[in-house]
Amino acid sequence: MLAKITSKKIVPKHPQTEDLFSTEAVMKDFEWCCISREVSLLARKEVLTGKAKFAISGDGKELPQVALAKAIRLGDFRSGYYRDQTLMFALGVSSIEQFFAQLYADHENDPFSGGRQMNAHFATPLVDQQTGAWTNHLERFNVTSDISCTAGQMGRALGLAYASTKYREAGDAIEQTNFSDKGNELCICTIGDASTSEGPFWETVNAAGVLQVPLAIFVWDDGFGISVPIEYQTTKGSISEVLSGFQPIGDEKGVDIYTAKAWDYPTLVTLFCEVLPEMRKTHRPAVFHIQEATQPQGHSTSGSHERYKSKERLNWEKEYDCLLQFEKWLHDNGYANAEETKNIRANAKKEAKQGRDRAWEAYNKPNKQLHQQLKAIYQDFPKNHPEVALLIKEANELITPIPSELLQNARRVFYQTLGEPSEARNTLSAFMEQVMAKSDPQFHQHLYSETPLSALKVPVIKPIIAANAPLKNGFEILNAFFDKILEKDPRVFAFGEDVGCIGDVNQGFAGLQDKHGKDRVFDTGIREWTIMGQAIGMAMRGLRPIAEIQYIDYLIYALAPLSDDLACLRYRSNGIQTAPAIIRTRGHRLEGIWHSGSPMGMMLHSLRGIYILTPRNMTQAAGMYNTMLQSDDPAIIVECLNGYRLKETLPENMGTYTVPIGEPEVLQYGRDVTLVTYGSCVRIAQEGIKLLEKAGISVELIDAQTLLPFDIHHTIVQSLQKTNRLLVLDEDMPGGASAYILREILEIQNGYRYLDSAPQTLAAHPHRPAYGSDGDYFSKPNPEDVFEAVYNMVYESQPSRFRAGLR
Repeated sequence: MLAKITSKKIVPKHPQTEDLFSTEAVMKDFEWCCISREVSLLARKEVLTGKAKFAISGDGKELPQVALAKAIRLGDFRSGYYRDQTLMFALGVSSIEQFFAQLYADHENDPFSGGRQMNAHFATPLVDQQTGAWTNHLERFNVTSDISCTAGQMGRALGLAYASTKYREAGDAIEQTNFSDKGNELCICTIGDASTSEGPFWETVNAAGVLQVPLAIFVWDDGFGISVPIEYQTTKGSISEVLSGFQPIGDEKGVDIYTAKAWDYPTLVTLFCEVLPEMRKTHRPAVFHIQEATQPQGHSTSGSHERYKSKERLNWEKEYDCLLQFEKWLHDNGYANAEETKNIRANAKKEAKQGRDRAWEAYNKPNKQLHQQLKAIYQDFPKNHPEVALLIKEANELITPIPSELLQNARRVFYQTLGEPSEARNTLSAFMEQVMAKSDPQFHQHLYSETPLSALKVPVIKPIIAANAPLKNGFEILNAFFDKILEKDPRVFAFGEDVGCIGDVNQGFAGLQDKHGKDRVFDTGIREWTIMGQAIGMAMRGLRPIAEIQYIDYLIYALAPLSDDLACLRYRSNGIQTAPAIIRTRGHRLEGIWHSGSPMGMMLHSLRGIYILTPRNMTQAAGMYNTMLQSDDPAIIVECLNGYRLKETLPENMGTYTVPIGEPEVLQYGRDVTLVTYGSCVRIAQEGIKLLEKAGISVELIDAQTLLPFDIHHTIVQSLQKTNRLLVLDEDMPGGASAYILREILEIQNGYRYLDSAPQTLAAHPHRPAYGSDGDYFSKPNPEDVFEAVYNMVYESQPSRFRAGLR
């Protein structure tokens, strides 16, 4: 039934074995194991009794985690998953009270996410929440904010480990005081065995082997992925067997593979404390396959494991529960007798309950006070409405109400008494405002930076164009900028497919690897998921990566780490973590289905939390890069794919000027129609406008420049007040970015008030462009389409101005 366990490497005795196995250290480990187990049991009960919504815990994995805690050092990073509570307890990252505070979604007392994440999703402050300043990463064990997505932590783990490599390579060239001790930090990555079936796991292991980074991957193997046994998850039923080809021979590159049993305390301690110090020196990655773990309560509170585990398996799990095996080992080796371990278990149960009770009291006391406040208001409320009386009765009978339940009840009472002024109703209105005002920062802050380092606060420095400024190809403009910034800031790294040797497929980095070195400008494999992971992890450790996705069409490969990790990082950590990575890509018009992408709607709806910048040319792009490099926000910059060979004027202050984020630019003033667009469509619009001028139609052309954020000063509505007509031009599919832009203008800016004609959008057809110039012309808006759309809008309201209408 159980997978065969094989040893990949004989581990010699660790030189500090005696200290590691001192009675005090060993008994402390047992105590933490017992406390963590009791916490897991109580967490499940809190859900079953209705005090919490959902619980997931690390029972069955306690023993390998206390062993791992012995080998971790200050400055190390963790990129893990939601079974690591014992590790967090043992390292002092989480207290019992903080664990339960997160279980209750206590906004005030959950230090990891401010109540925004489910339990067992940990994080430590990497930045100051208010100022955005980096904390000292060398003073603590650093936990990067967990995500629930299976294997979603893998890409980030690669980047965190890779940062150590980059700090070691850079030496004194980069100030490392707060970030690294000469690259000696490890990234500890934990994952469940079933999740190793996911593609990001394999991509990460392969990339780690290629890059040779200090990434220690711990696979907790309990034989199941929820209800699906390992035989359906992994070839040969063993991830270590399947990964054996990564094991290096001699001094060759590779990934070391180790196995151990989750209930074998001395082997686990010796293994971890031998291998991890060596990894700090060699930077060779390793996978630790920790087998024969158990899951005493099943996957989570969503179901019982008795439904899918055989009696044989359940009996085996009882016998090989790591706590029982650890306790037996303590007895057999003279560390403690049965009475002593029984007392430790009893004290652990007591301590866990006390921690739970303190957490519940801290969470529930303000809610009780709020409840009493509402009940007092209702005492003075008129009772002449049956509906109101029923609502008040429901509120008074609530046992452990939460603020949203009280607010919902109050709002409904308020609705039932519309038009009936009274002092009690005024007090109720104030109560609702009080609850709403408190909830606003609890739920709505920290999607983007609100610190002094926000991209919206970067000073605007305009480009200086000399009278005799040379004309350059677009790619040469970018090349000049990247050259300047690499020279000025040693924290900047540029990488991606074909970025290094040939300087990217459009030559933006041409010659810069030779000038600045392979450590600064370099190639990667074809692996978009982990390219994004490299960028996220490096940015979380104070570096400034510019990571390239070769074409925006390939962004779909990278969408998961961008959406599930980077975009929500600041939000889900409640502002204590950020990753100001810059993702460089190119898109819009070229040729064919996979090289003409403009999936802006997809990006706008899935990547809130990342700024999306869409420069019309490379001069603007360079300014946007410079703005973002001075901020603590992440961004995707979409360069115009067909603009690299177009001529632009080279600014004198390259590397200094910036482009404001969220501010459109009026490129041409007009009186008849406001035309809003961005990116490559700006040139399409300009050609169409020339045709319209011959027909006597005046168009005000506005380049949105950035889609997230969009027109923060409401420039566009000012234009509508003059023209009273709006056309949004976009080469995304119908209802994509154009629908988003319309909502911003008509609803957010109240632009509908100034329209004399129905607003219109001009987008691409609802399919990807066919190959060739014909495919581009007929699939996406062209200048003639612009002419006809604008002409018809004006003709509809002022036909007397024209000789005839269009067909």
